[in-house]
Amino acid sequence: MQISSASVEVLKIPVTDGYQAAGRAVDANWHVLVRVRTTDGIEGVGYIVQPRGDLMRTIASGAAELAEHLPGMDIRQPEAIWLALADRAAWVGPGGLLHWSLAPLDIAVWDALGKLLGQPIFRLLGGYRSEVAAYASDRMWYSVPVDDLQDVISNYAAAGYGGVKLRLSHSAPAAEQAERVRAARDAAGLDVNVMVDATLGWSYTQAVEIGRALQEAGAGWLEDPIDHRDYVGLAKLRDMFDMPVTGGEHYYTVAELRNCLEARALDVVILDLARVGGITPWRRMAALGEAFNVPVCGHVVPEVHVHLLASVPAGDMVEYMPRSTEILRNMPVPSGGKMAPLDAPGHGLELDEGAVSRFRV
Repeated sequence: MQISSASVEVLKIPVTDGYQAAGRAVDANWHVLVRVRTTDGIEGVGYIVQPRGDLMRTIASGAAELAEHLPGMDIRQPEAIWLALADRAAWVGPGGLLHWSLAPLDIAVWDALGKLLGQPIFRLLGGYRSEVAAYASDRMWYSVPVDDLQDVISNYAAAGYGGVKLRLSHSAPAAEQAERVRAARDAAGLDVNVMVDATLGWSYTQAVEIGRALQEAGAGWLEDPIDHRDYVGLAKLRDMFDMPVTGGEHYYTVAELRNCLEARALDVVILDLARVGGITPWRRMAALGEAFNVPVCGHVVPEVHVHLLASVPAGDMVEYMPRSTEILRNMPVPSGGKMAPLDAPGHGLELDEGAVSRFRV
Protein backbone atom coordinates (compact mmCIF):
# COMPACT_ATOMS: atom_id res chain seq x y z
CA MET A 1 0.00 0.00 0.00
CA GLN A 2 3.04 2.25 0.02
CA ILE A 3 4.02 4.80 -2.60
CA SER A 4 7.11 3.68 -4.48
CA SER A 5 7.74 6.58 -6.86
CA ALA A 6 6.30 9.67 -8.53
CA SER A 7 7.07 11.57 -11.72
CA VAL A 8 6.22 15.06 -12.96
CA GLU A 9 6.08 16.46 -16.49
CA VAL A 10 4.94 19.65 -18.24
CA LEU A 11 2.64 19.61 -21.27
CA LYS A 12 1.76 22.39 -23.69
CA ILE A 13 -1.42 21.80 -25.69
CA PRO A 14 -2.02 24.43 -28.42
CA VAL A 15 -5.60 25.73 -28.73
CA THR A 16 -7.28 25.63 -32.12
CA ASP A 17 -8.44 29.24 -32.05
CA GLY A 18 -6.49 31.70 -29.91
CA TYR A 19 -8.47 34.13 -27.78
CA GLN A 20 -8.21 36.89 -25.19
CA ALA A 21 -9.02 36.04 -21.56
CA ALA A 22 -8.76 38.52 -18.69
CA GLY A 23 -6.76 40.82 -20.95
CA ARG A 24 -4.20 38.15 -21.95
CA ALA A 25 -3.68 36.32 -25.20
CA VAL A 26 -4.16 32.54 -24.94
CA ASP A 27 -2.62 30.14 -27.46
CA ALA A 28 -2.19 26.97 -25.38
CA ASN A 29 -3.32 25.08 -22.29
CA TRP A 30 -0.38 24.19 -20.05
CA HIS A 31 -0.48 21.15 -17.77
CA VAL A 32 1.60 19.91 -14.89
CA LEU A 33 1.01 16.15 -15.00
CA VAL A 34 1.87 13.88 -12.06
CA ARG A 35 1.96 10.09 -11.80
CA VAL A 36 2.13 8.41 -8.39
CA ARG A 37 2.97 4.70 -8.31
CA THR A 38 2.53 2.21 -5.48
CA THR A 39 4.41 -0.92 -4.50
CA ASP A 40 1.36 -2.90 -5.68
CA GLY A 41 1.72 -1.57 -9.23
CA ILE A 42 -1.12 0.99 -9.07
CA GLU A 43 -0.61 4.29 -10.87
CA GLY A 44 -2.56 7.40 -9.91
CA VAL A 45 -2.71 10.41 -12.23
CA GLY A 46 -3.28 14.06 -11.39
CA TYR A 47 -2.83 17.34 -13.23
CA ILE A 48 -3.45 21.05 -13.10
CA VAL A 49 -4.19 23.27 -16.10
CA GLN A 50 -3.55 26.92 -16.92
CA PRO A 51 -4.16 28.80 -20.19
CA ARG A 52 -0.72 30.41 -19.92
CA GLY A 53 2.77 29.10 -19.39
CA ASP A 54 4.07 31.59 -16.84
CA LEU A 55 5.61 29.75 -13.87
CA MET A 56 4.21 26.37 -14.90
CA ARG A 57 7.74 24.95 -15.06
CA THR A 58 8.34 26.40 -11.59
CA ILE A 59 5.19 24.71 -10.31
CA ALA A 60 6.33 21.44 -11.87
CA SER A 61 9.71 21.81 -10.19
CA GLY A 62 7.97 22.37 -6.84
CA ALA A 63 5.81 19.29 -7.37
CA ALA A 64 8.88 17.22 -8.24
CA GLU A 65 10.70 18.34 -5.08
CA LEU A 66 7.69 17.54 -2.91
CA ALA A 67 7.28 14.19 -4.69
CA GLU A 68 10.73 13.15 -3.48
CA HIS A 69 9.18 12.68 -0.02
CA LEU A 70 6.31 10.44 -1.18
CA PRO A 71 8.07 7.03 -1.32
CA GLY A 72 7.21 5.02 1.76
CA MET A 73 4.00 6.92 2.50
CA ASP A 74 0.74 4.93 2.75
CA ILE A 75 -1.57 5.65 -0.20
CA ARG A 76 -4.54 5.00 2.11
CA GLN A 77 -3.78 8.19 4.06
CA PRO A 78 -4.27 11.13 1.67
CA GLU A 79 -4.94 13.57 4.51
CA ALA A 80 -1.68 12.65 6.24
CA ILE A 81 0.21 12.80 2.94
CA TRP A 82 -1.12 16.29 2.11
CA LEU A 83 -0.28 17.68 5.53
CA ALA A 84 3.19 16.11 5.56
CA LEU A 85 4.05 17.65 2.19
CA ALA A 86 2.51 21.01 3.09
CA ASP A 87 4.46 21.12 6.36
CA ARG A 88 7.74 20.50 4.55
CA ALA A 89 7.23 23.66 2.49
CA ALA A 90 5.10 25.68 4.90
CA TRP A 91 7.63 28.49 4.85
CA VAL A 92 6.48 29.40 1.31
CA GLY A 93 2.79 28.91 2.10
CA PRO A 94 -0.01 28.63 2.69
CA GLY A 95 -1.36 29.17 -0.79
CA GLY A 96 0.53 30.44 -3.80
CA LEU A 97 2.92 28.17 -5.66
CA LEU A 98 2.89 25.70 -2.77
CA HIS A 99 -0.76 24.84 -3.36
CA TRP A 100 -0.34 24.72 -7.13
CA SER A 101 2.50 22.22 -6.65
CA LEU A 102 0.57 20.16 -4.09
CA ALA A 103 -2.63 19.90 -6.13
CA PRO A 104 -1.57 17.47 -8.91
CA LEU A 105 0.16 15.25 -6.34
CA ASP A 106 -2.95 15.16 -4.18
CA ILE A 107 -5.24 14.40 -7.11
CA ALA A 108 -2.95 11.55 -8.17
CA VAL A 109 -2.98 10.14 -4.62
CA TRP A 110 -6.78 10.11 -4.56
CA ASP A 111 -6.87 8.51 -8.01
CA ALA A 112 -4.53 5.76 -6.81
CA LEU A 113 -6.56 5.25 -3.64
CA GLY A 114 -9.75 4.87 -5.66
CA LYS A 115 -8.05 2.29 -7.87
CA LEU A 116 -6.78 0.42 -4.81
CA LEU A 117 -10.27 0.28 -3.28
CA GLY A 118 -12.11 -0.19 -6.57
CA GLN A 119 -14.26 2.91 -6.04
CA PRO A 120 -14.72 6.21 -7.91
CA ILE A 121 -13.63 9.32 -6.05
CA PHE A 122 -17.16 10.70 -5.74
CA ARG A 123 -18.16 7.62 -3.74
CA LEU A 124 -15.01 7.69 -1.60
CA LEU A 125 -15.89 11.27 -0.62
CA GLY A 126 -19.53 10.61 0.24
CA GLY A 127 -21.47 9.82 -2.93
CA TYR A 128 -24.26 12.33 -2.40
CA ARG A 129 -25.52 12.28 -6.00
CA SER A 130 -24.72 10.59 -9.30
CA GLU A 131 -24.84 13.66 -11.57
CA VAL A 132 -24.46 17.44 -11.37
CA ALA A 133 -26.00 20.32 -13.30
CA ALA A 134 -23.56 21.67 -15.89
CA TYR A 135 -23.24 25.10 -17.45
CA ALA A 136 -21.22 25.90 -20.58
CA SER A 137 -18.26 28.23 -20.25
CA ASP A 138 -16.06 27.83 -23.33
CA ARG A 139 -15.74 30.01 -26.46
CA MET A 140 -17.69 32.97 -25.05
CA TRP A 141 -14.81 35.41 -24.57
CA TYR A 142 -15.28 39.15 -24.98
CA SER A 143 -13.02 39.01 -28.02
CA VAL A 144 -15.57 36.80 -29.86
CA PRO A 145 -17.77 38.79 -32.31
CA VAL A 146 -21.44 38.99 -31.30
CA ASP A 147 -22.69 36.93 -34.27
CA ASP A 148 -20.25 34.15 -33.47
CA LEU A 149 -21.15 34.39 -29.78
CA GLN A 150 -24.83 33.90 -30.59
CA ASP A 151 -24.04 30.83 -32.72
CA VAL A 152 -22.04 29.30 -29.86
CA ILE A 153 -24.80 30.00 -27.33
CA SER A 154 -27.52 28.62 -29.62
CA ASN A 155 -25.58 25.37 -29.92
CA TYR A 156 -25.17 25.13 -26.14
CA ALA A 157 -28.88 25.77 -25.63
CA ALA A 158 -29.76 23.09 -28.18
CA ALA A 159 -27.48 20.66 -26.32
CA GLY A 160 -29.55 21.14 -23.17
CA TYR A 161 -27.30 23.31 -21.00
CA GLY A 162 -29.24 25.28 -18.42
CA GLY A 163 -26.67 28.07 -18.30
CA VAL A 164 -23.97 29.76 -20.36
CA LYS A 165 -21.25 32.09 -19.08
CA LEU A 166 -19.86 35.10 -20.92
CA ARG A 167 -16.63 36.91 -20.08
CA LEU A 168 -16.96 40.69 -19.97
CA SER A 169 -14.63 43.56 -20.78
CA HIS A 170 -12.61 45.36 -18.12
CA SER A 171 -13.05 48.70 -19.87
CA ALA A 172 -16.04 48.75 -22.26
CA PRO A 173 -18.96 51.03 -21.30
CA ALA A 174 -22.00 49.66 -19.52
CA ALA A 175 -24.29 50.06 -22.52
CA GLU A 176 -22.00 48.03 -24.77
CA GLN A 177 -21.70 45.19 -22.27
CA ALA A 178 -25.45 45.17 -21.64
CA GLU A 179 -26.09 44.92 -25.36
CA ARG A 180 -23.85 41.86 -25.48
CA VAL A 181 -25.93 40.26 -22.73
CA ARG A 182 -29.14 41.05 -24.64
CA ALA A 183 -27.72 39.37 -27.73
CA ALA A 184 -26.80 36.36 -25.61
CA ARG A 185 -30.29 36.25 -24.11
CA ASP A 186 -31.84 36.28 -27.58
CA ALA A 187 -29.67 33.33 -28.62
CA ALA A 188 -30.11 31.38 -25.37
CA GLY A 189 -33.90 31.42 -25.12
CA LEU A 190 -36.03 31.70 -22.02
CA ASP A 191 -34.89 28.52 -20.29
CA VAL A 192 -31.13 29.19 -20.28
CA ASN A 193 -29.49 31.33 -17.61
CA VAL A 194 -27.07 33.89 -19.10
CA MET A 195 -24.24 34.22 -16.59
CA VAL A 196 -21.48 36.83 -16.76
CA ASP A 197 -17.92 36.93 -15.44
CA ALA A 198 -16.03 40.21 -15.01
CA THR A 199 -12.76 38.41 -14.03
CA LEU A 200 -12.00 40.87 -11.19
CA GLY A 201 -11.82 43.62 -13.80
CA TRP A 202 -13.86 46.47 -12.33
CA SER A 203 -13.67 49.04 -9.59
CA TYR A 204 -16.59 49.16 -7.16
CA THR A 205 -18.04 52.18 -9.01
CA GLN A 206 -17.83 50.38 -12.35
CA ALA A 207 -19.44 47.29 -10.84
CA VAL A 208 -22.42 49.32 -9.62
CA GLU A 209 -22.97 51.01 -12.98
CA ILE A 210 -22.32 48.03 -15.24
CA GLY A 211 -24.00 45.56 -12.89
CA ARG A 212 -27.26 47.52 -12.98
CA ALA A 213 -27.18 47.61 -16.78
CA LEU A 214 -26.44 43.89 -16.99
CA GLN A 215 -29.22 42.98 -14.60
CA GLU A 216 -31.71 45.04 -16.61
CA ALA A 217 -30.44 43.30 -19.77
CA GLY A 218 -31.26 39.90 -18.27
CA ALA A 219 -28.01 38.62 -16.74
CA GLY A 220 -28.67 35.98 -14.09
CA TRP A 221 -25.27 35.68 -12.38
CA LEU A 222 -22.46 38.19 -11.78
CA GLU A 223 -19.07 36.59 -11.14
CA ASP A 224 -15.93 38.28 -9.79
CA PRO A 225 -17.03 41.88 -10.36
CA ILE A 226 -14.34 43.40 -8.11
CA ASP A 227 -11.20 42.36 -6.20
CA HIS A 228 -11.90 39.11 -4.33
CA ARG A 229 -10.39 40.58 -1.14
CA ASP A 230 -12.90 43.44 -1.00
CA TYR A 231 -15.41 41.61 1.18
CA VAL A 232 -17.24 44.81 2.12
CA GLY A 233 -17.65 45.87 -1.49
CA LEU A 234 -18.83 42.41 -2.54
CA ALA A 235 -21.37 42.34 0.30
CA LYS A 236 -22.74 45.72 -0.82
CA LEU A 237 -23.09 44.50 -4.40
CA ARG A 238 -24.79 41.33 -3.18
CA ASP A 239 -27.37 43.40 -1.31
CA MET A 240 -27.81 45.73 -4.30
CA PHE A 241 -28.58 43.20 -7.04
CA ASP A 242 -31.28 40.60 -7.48
CA MET A 243 -28.93 38.39 -9.53
CA PRO A 244 -26.49 36.33 -7.43
CA VAL A 245 -23.00 37.70 -6.92
CA THR A 246 -20.53 34.84 -7.18
CA GLY A 247 -16.78 34.22 -6.90
CA GLY A 248 -14.15 32.48 -4.84
CA GLU A 249 -11.84 30.87 -7.38
CA HIS A 250 -9.00 33.12 -6.17
CA TYR A 251 -9.17 31.96 -2.54
CA TYR A 252 -6.37 29.63 -1.51
CA THR A 253 -7.22 28.82 2.11
CA VAL A 254 -10.04 27.96 4.47
CA ALA A 255 -9.29 31.18 6.37
CA GLU A 256 -9.78 33.35 3.27
CA LEU A 257 -13.06 31.64 2.44
CA ARG A 258 -14.23 31.90 6.05
CA ASN A 259 -13.59 35.67 6.03
CA CYS A 260 -15.59 35.98 2.81
CA LEU A 261 -18.53 33.95 4.11
CA GLU A 262 -18.59 35.70 7.47
CA ALA A 263 -18.89 38.99 5.57
CA ARG A 264 -21.85 37.54 3.61
CA ALA A 265 -19.99 38.62 0.48
CA LEU A 266 -21.11 35.95 -2.02
CA ASP A 267 -24.29 34.10 -2.97
CA VAL A 268 -22.36 31.21 -4.56
CA VAL A 269 -18.78 30.08 -3.89
CA ILE A 270 -16.59 28.86 -6.74
CA LEU A 271 -13.56 26.77 -5.71
CA ASP A 272 -10.44 26.31 -7.82
CA LEU A 273 -8.96 22.84 -7.38
CA ALA A 274 -5.37 23.99 -8.02
CA ARG A 275 -5.45 27.10 -5.84
CA VAL A 276 -6.87 25.30 -2.82
CA GLY A 277 -4.18 22.62 -3.17
CA GLY A 278 -6.12 19.60 -4.39
CA ILE A 279 -8.99 17.35 -3.36
CA THR A 280 -8.03 17.05 0.31
CA PRO A 281 -8.43 20.76 1.20
CA TRP A 282 -11.28 21.19 -1.33
CA ARG A 283 -13.45 19.01 0.95
CA ARG A 284 -12.84 21.30 3.93
CA MET A 285 -13.77 24.41 1.98
CA ALA A 286 -16.90 22.81 0.55
CA ALA A 287 -17.96 21.89 4.09
CA LEU A 288 -17.48 25.51 5.09
CA GLY A 289 -19.78 26.59 2.28
CA GLU A 290 -22.39 24.16 3.54
CA ALA A 291 -22.01 25.53 7.08
CA PHE A 292 -22.91 29.00 5.78
CA ASN A 293 -25.70 27.63 3.56
CA VAL A 294 -23.89 28.81 0.41
CA PRO A 295 -23.82 26.60 -2.71
CA VAL A 296 -20.41 25.51 -3.99
CA CYS A 297 -19.34 25.28 -7.63
CA GLY A 298 -16.06 24.26 -9.24
CA HIS A 299 -13.76 26.35 -11.42
CA VAL A 300 -12.98 24.53 -14.71
CA VAL A 301 -11.33 21.03 -14.74
CA PRO A 302 -14.88 19.60 -14.96
CA GLU A 303 -13.70 16.01 -15.34
CA VAL A 304 -12.36 16.05 -11.78
CA HIS A 305 -14.61 18.69 -10.23
CA VAL A 306 -17.70 16.66 -11.12
CA HIS A 307 -16.53 13.97 -8.66
CA LEU A 308 -16.16 16.53 -5.87
CA LEU A 309 -19.43 18.33 -6.54
CA ALA A 310 -21.31 15.02 -6.70
CA SER A 311 -19.89 13.98 -3.34
CA VAL A 312 -21.22 16.78 -1.09
CA PRO A 313 -24.67 18.26 -0.38
CA ALA A 314 -23.41 21.82 -1.01
CA GLY A 315 -22.22 20.90 -4.51
CA ASP A 316 -24.06 22.94 -7.11
CA MET A 317 -22.99 23.32 -10.77
CA VAL A 318 -19.97 22.14 -12.71
CA GLU A 319 -18.35 24.59 -15.13
CA TYR A 320 -17.93 22.75 -18.41
CA MET A 321 -14.75 24.09 -19.96
CA PRO A 322 -12.67 21.09 -21.02
CA ARG A 323 -8.98 21.96 -21.41
CA SER A 324 -7.54 18.45 -21.36
CA THR A 325 -9.55 16.59 -24.00
CA GLU A 326 -6.51 16.14 -26.22
CA ILE A 327 -4.63 14.04 -23.65
CA LEU A 328 -7.59 11.93 -22.49
CA ARG A 329 -9.21 8.91 -24.10
CA ASN A 330 -12.47 9.41 -22.23
CA MET A 331 -13.25 13.03 -21.38
CA PRO A 332 -16.80 12.96 -19.90
CA VAL A 333 -19.36 15.15 -21.67
CA PRO A 334 -22.59 16.57 -20.21
CA SER A 335 -25.89 15.28 -21.54
CA GLY A 336 -29.15 17.16 -21.26
CA GLY A 337 -27.58 19.78 -19.02
CA LYS A 338 -26.23 17.21 -16.52
CA MET A 339 -22.77 15.77 -16.05
CA ALA A 340 -21.97 12.48 -14.35
CA PRO A 341 -18.60 11.52 -12.87
CA LEU A 342 -17.03 8.50 -14.52
CA ASP A 343 -18.18 5.44 -12.58
CA ALA A 344 -14.76 3.79 -12.54
CA PRO A 345 -12.07 3.45 -9.86
CA GLY A 346 -10.36 6.75 -9.01
CA HIS A 347 -11.37 9.60 -11.27
CA GLY A 348 -11.66 7.10 -14.12
CA LEU A 349 -9.73 9.23 -16.63
CA GLU A 350 -7.44 7.42 -19.08
CA LEU A 351 -4.43 9.18 -20.55
CA ASP A 352 -3.71 9.05 -24.28
CA GLU A 353 0.00 8.31 -23.93
CA GLY A 354 0.73 9.18 -27.53
CA ALA A 355 -0.76 12.64 -27.03
CA VAL A 356 1.11 13.08 -23.74
CA SER A 357 4.39 12.36 -25.53
CA ARG A 358 3.46 14.72 -28.35
CA PHE A 359 2.68 17.65 -26.05
CA ARG A 360 5.47 17.11 -23.53
CA VAL A 361 7.71 20.16 -23.08
